[in-house]
Amino acid sequence: MGMAQFKQQCLALVDQLDADGIVLTKRGRPVARVVPIAPSSHELIGALAGKVAIHGDVLGTGETWDAES
Repeated sequence: MGMAQFKQQCLALVDQLDADGIVLTKRGRPVARVVPIAPSSHELIGALAGKVAIHGDVLGTGETWDAES
């Protein structure tokens, strides 16, 4: 996308920005890429607190077995 076109449509393009971003060109040569900021992993810790309910034993399979037999 040319710089002039980006300048005209900047706000709308940023609102619709996907993970691939936008490559900006100047006189047909790529000069920059606009990409969304990825959330850092520390922001994800605790993000589902109060939103997820765990039922049963998370670490078990629900099957009982006897190692002696």
